[in-house]
Amino acid sequence: MASEKIDGFTLEQRHGKARVRLGRVWRSQSGRHIFVEWTVSISLLSNCLAAYVRDDNSDIVATDSMKNTVYAKAKECAQQLSMEEFAIKLAKHFTSFYQQVTTAIVTVEEKPWERAYIDGQPHDHGFKRGSEMHTTEVIVEKSGALQVTSGIQGLALLKTTQAGFEGFIRDKYTALADTRERIVATEVTASWRYPFESLSGIPLQPLYFTERYLDVKKVLAETFFGPPRGGVYSPSVQSTLYQMAKTVLNRFPDISSIQLKMPNLHFLPVNISSKDNPAIVKFDDDVYLPTSEPHGSIEATVSRIRAKM
Repeated sequence: MASEKIDGFTLEQRHGKARVRLGRVWRSQSGRHIFVEWTVSISLLSNCLAAYVRDDNSDIVATDSMKNTVYAKAKECAQQLSMEEFAIKLAKHFTSFYQQVTTAIVTVEEKPWERAYIDGQPHDHGFKRGSEMHTTEVIVEKSGALQVTSGIQGLALLKTTQAGFEGFIRDKYTALADTRERIVATEVTASWRYPFESLSGIPLQPLYFTERYLDVKKVLAETFFGPPRGGVYSPSVQSTLYQMAKTVLNRFPDISSIQLKMPNLHFLPVNISSKDNPAIVKFDDDVYLPTSEPHGSIEATVSRIRAKM
């Protein structure tokens, strides 16, 4: 945050516009349409101390102007672009257009609209809602310094076997039994940092960030599940999380670090019995009670040496 010393105090401030909702359609000559829905939030670090201490608003960029800029810049983008590229375009505008602004922070969330298929054929202009959400945060300084972090929210993954949990600390509060056979399910939140440190370092490849997002999502799922025949054994969510993070970094040298949050969403074995009937329902790795509260909370960040998250 922008920090100033005034009246014997330290004042840290920023201002912006949150949750600007944007829909954008690109129409090709072939009749195929591209549609995205983005929610944009902007935060500016700027020299507007007078507004706080002297009732002088002459150095403030109005948040309504920020909102309008989102739509104006979206209109300027005649060709499809990734939301990271759009966030960079916005942040670059605010830091170059306004003398008072030293740093712009732009975050974007993308609703997962996917192309609809009818009788196995992709529809030209039909879309259906998917599940997981693409996210990004871009920080641009007036000097041209750049940070790009992208991510995914709500990637729900589950496998019905090839998972266990055993050998953990046992004490007087432990009721959980060791097992080598359980359902493991999670809803992954991931964020990864790109190594580009300036605007000049951004790859020129069209839709580079979109393709990398799809690549990372694919690798996360494939590592969680393992091969289609037989899968891969998970001794813990911690182990699976590390394998997922390590595979992403090994596969993509243009990612410097990745953070994964993977709650352990429990499916509890169901056994029902009574005094008269000891086996009304006998669990045999087939009947479970799904529950998300309470759930295990597992998260970690894996970085290349000297990489920053």
